[in-house]
Amino acid sequence: MTDLLRGARLAIPIVLGYLPVGFAFGVLAVQAGMTPLIAALMSLLVYAGSGQLIAAGLFGAGVGPASIVLTTFIVNLRHMLMAAALAPYLKHWSKPLQAWFAFELTDESFAANLGQFYAAKTVNTGATLGLNLCAHAGWLAGSVLGALFDSAIGDIRPLGLDFALPAMFIALILPHLAVRRRLLAVISGGFLSLVFALAGAGQWNVVLATVFAATLAAFLPDPRLAHKEGASRA
Repeated sequence: MTDLLRGARLAIPIVLGYLPVGFAFGVLAVQAGMTPLIAALMSLLVYAGSGQLIAAGLFGAGVGPASIVLTTFIVNLRHMLMAAALAPYLKHWSKPLQAWFAFELTDESFAANLGQFYAAKTVNTGATLGLNLCAHAGWLAGSVLGALFDSAIGDIRPLGLDFALPAMFIALILPHLAVRRRLLAVISGGFLSLVFALAGAGQWNVVLATVFAATLAAFLPDPRLAHKEGASRA
């Protein structure tokens, strides 16, 4: 129980971001024609923030189910890369537990879990599950509230809820800045994103900047691996 509570505390920054963004999804989903129950079930069973927002928009536009499924599948392909990055830390877990972790994996839980795994050099199962479950509960709670109170809100744009997600990512990235190559990735990624945007890359600026920044950072040595190599030689 102590480990679960520790994980829940680690999830607080994620929850603070998920509540308003989930609220926005709930409002948009109902305005697109979904019932509050369907919106809630989508957040419970699908649990894919950007994918859900896209799906709600497509649903409201009258797009067919096959196109919605294909679009959200493509949008969430990045989860395969995130899962591959975390897989070495979870290889001692049972297959059902790994499957549950994969279901709970999001951009934000990936960042939080990676930081914990890297810092502790081990995986605390209770804390990891507590973090993921608490984050999912925050997203579900925000979605339900938005779906139930959409008529009282109307247009969500004046509320500035779209700022919650960038603010959450800023909070999540701060602990990673102590690692030199991650700091380089953050700085170069932000700079390249701006360069590509000014060059007319449109929304591809983020994808291109991420690829170039991650590739650049990959060529820097990992201090932890270098330490292990030095110890083995000694």
